[in-house]
Amino acid sequence: MRVGVFICHCGSNIAGTIDVAKVAEEARKMPGVAYATDYMYTCSEPGQKEITDAIEQHKLDRVVVAACSPRMHENTFRRTIMKAGLNRYFFEQANIREHVSWIGLDKELNTQKAIDEVRMSVAKVQKNKPLFSSSFKINKRVLVIGGGVAGMQAALDCADGGLEVILVEKSPSIGGMMARLDKTFPTVDCSICILGPKMVDVAQHDLIKLHAYSEIAEIKGYVGNYQIKIKKKPSYVDWTKCTGCGLCMEKCPTKNAYDHFNFGAAPTRAINIPFPQAIPKKATIDPNYCRQFTKGKCGVCAKVCPTGAINYEQQEEIITEDVGAIITATGYGLMDIENFKEYGAGRYPDVITGIQYERFLNASGPTSGHIIRPSDHEEPKTVVFIACVGSRDKSLGVPYCSNFCCMYIAKQAILTKDHIPDSQSYVFYMDVRSPGKGYDEFTRRAQEEYGAKYIRGRVSRIYPKGKKMVVRGADTMLGTQVEIEADLVVLGNAVVAAPGAAQMAEKLHISYDTFGFYVESHPKLRPVETNTSGVYLAGACQGPKDIPASVGQGSAAAAKVLALFSKDMLESDPAIANVNINTCVGCLKCVKTCPFQAIVEDTLRNGKKVAKVIETVCAGCGVCTSTCPCGAIQLNHFTDNQLLAEVNVLCQK
Repeated sequence: MRVGVFICHCGSNIAGTIDVAKVAEEARKMPGVAYATDYMYTCSEPGQKEITDAIEQHKLDRVVVAACSPRMHENTFRRTIMKAGLNRYFFEQANIREHVSWIGLDKELNTQKAIDEVRMSVAKVQKNKPLFSSSFKINKRVLVIGGGVAGMQAALDCADGGLEVILVEKSPSIGGMMARLDKTFPTVDCSICILGPKMVDVAQHDLIKLHAYSEIAEIKGYVGNYQIKIKKKPSYVDWTKCTGCGLCMEKCPTKNAYDHFNFGAAPTRAINIPFPQAIPKKATIDPNYCRQFTKGKCGVCAKVCPTGAINYEQQEEIITEDVGAIITATGYGLMDIENFKEYGAGRYPDVITGIQYERFLNASGPTSGHIIRPSDHEEPKTVVFIACVGSRDKSLGVPYCSNFCCMYIAKQAILTKDHIPDSQSYVFYMDVRSPGKGYDEFTRRAQEEYGAKYIRGRVSRIYPKGKKMVVRGADTMLGTQVEIEADLVVLGNAVVAAPGAAQMAEKLHISYDTFGFYVESHPKLRPVETNTSGVYLAGACQGPKDIPASVGQGSAAAAKVLALFSKDMLESDPAIANVNINTCVGCLKCVKTCPFQAIVEDTLRNGKKVAKVIETVCAGCGVCTSTCPCGAIQLNHFTDNQLLAEVNVLCQK
C-alpha cells in the first residue's frame, strides 16, 4: 500500500488552531504512508492538481485528505483521484475542521486530535475495497405534495419543462394559505388576483394531474423509481358530475359547520365550496355536521342537486402512481391561540387571529369584506394588533421568528384604515423585522401615512370591560405600563410546522428539526435538497418564509428535478448493505428494522431462508448491520474490519 496524505490549512479555519505542518510530519511516520504534505486550500484547482501529481509521481494507490466535513468536498476529492486513475472508494476524508479546529482553542490538544483523526483514516483507507456503481432507468414523472403557491410553482415549472406531474393536495382546493389572503405586502395587490391565474394554469395544464382532497398513504422505492399510494378522501359528491353551481349550499339546513377555509371565523354549511375561485370548484360534505350522517335523515342536497352528484355511500379510494422524484411543499400551520389564556383567546369572541382577520378583510370572506366585531357585528373603531404571539418564546418551544408577521400586521393596519377611515390601530411588537425589498418602507408607511401607533413591549393581559377589550401591556420605550380599550384584538400567532409534518417526513424518509420543519441537505449550498436522493423541499415546510421566497424555492426545486431527469440512467451508490448467505440464519430481524424496506426474504435453491438486499432501494444507513445478531450483513465501505482498523490504531498508539 502506498498512501498519500494531504493536510488542508483551509485558510485560518484549520491552521488557526492546528499545527498542520506537524500533522503532516507525523503522517509521514504512519505505516503505509508514502507521501504526506500540507496545502493552503486543498479543494482549489491547484490543490487538486497537487493530489493528481502526487499520485503519479509517488505511485500512490490510496489517498487521505484531512480537511473539512466529507459532506462538503468528499465528491470533489473522489472525482480528483478518479482522474488520476484510482477507484473513487480508495479515498478517505478526515474531518479536522468541524470535528477539531472549530470546537477547541487549545492548539496542542487540537493538533494531537487531528493526528489521531488522520491515523484512523490512514488505517481505514488501507482496508478499503474498490466499489463500482451500477446504472438503472428512471421514471420521468414527479410527485408534488401540496398545492400552495410553492407547490403550484414547482408543478408548473416541471410541467413546462416537459415532465408529467402528479399534484396532491389534502384540501378540496389548491391555493394554500395565499388563497385565504386579501392583499399581499408590500404592493397591497389582490392576493387571489395574482394567484388565480396560476391556479387556472395548474388545472388546464396537459401534463399536470391534480388529486385534490387527497393525502399520501404510502411511499416506497428509491430515487428514479418511487411507488406512491394516494388516499382520495370521500367528499360524498361525485366530482365528475358536480358543476359547482352552489345550489346545495344554499339549501343545506345545517348552518353551524366549522369552516376550515376561514379558520372558524364564521360557521358554514355542512356541504361547502371553500371559496368562489376554488380549483377544482366542487362541493364537499362534512360528515361531522351533515344531518344525513349525524341523524340518518335529511337528503336536501341530494334532492336539489340538478346533476345527481350527491353520493352518501362514497368510500375512500387508493390510487397508485409511479414517479421518479418528489417535491414536498406541505406548507405551515399556526399555533393554537388557546395556549394563551392571558389573552382570553378562545374565551372572548373579540380576540381573533391574524388569519381570521384576513378573512374578514377579504371580499370573499364570511363578512364580504366588512370588518366587524364577532361579538355584536358592530364596526370596530379601535383595533389592537399583537405581534409575536408565541414566536420567539422559549417557554413555548418556539424560539424562532415567524418571518412574516411584522409585515402582515403592517398590511392589516393599512387595510383597516382603508376600510374604516376613522379607526385607530395600535401594534404591540418586540422588534420590527422587515428585511425584504420594500419591506421597511412599508412598515414606515403604516405608521407615517396611516397613523398606526407602534408600541414596543409585550402584552401581559387582555380582559373585557363592557363592550371593550382592555389590553394591558408595557411600553419599553417610555418605560411605563399602558392600557388600551380596544373594540377588536388581533393576535399574530406563531408559525409552526404543518399538522402531520412528522408523519409525512417518516414516509419520505427525510429529517425534520425539533420544531417539525424539514431539514435541508445544506442550509446554504443545497437549500432545496434533502439527504434522501430524489426528495426536494419547497416553501414553508422547511421553515417560515413569505410568498416570494416560497415561489423562488418552488422554482429551485423544479430545476433540481429537471437536472435529475436530464439523464436517462442514474448511477446507484455501491456503499450499500451486503448479505453473506453462508452465515445468514434467516432470522429476518433486518427486514423488520430496515427503514427503507430495502431488505426482503429470499429462498435459496436448497430451501434455506435468507435476507436479500434490494440494491437500488438500500440507502446505506447501516441499521441492518447493527441489528444482525450473527454479523451476516456488512455495509460496503463501512465493514466491521474497516471500522475496527480505525479503533485498533487509535487504541494502540
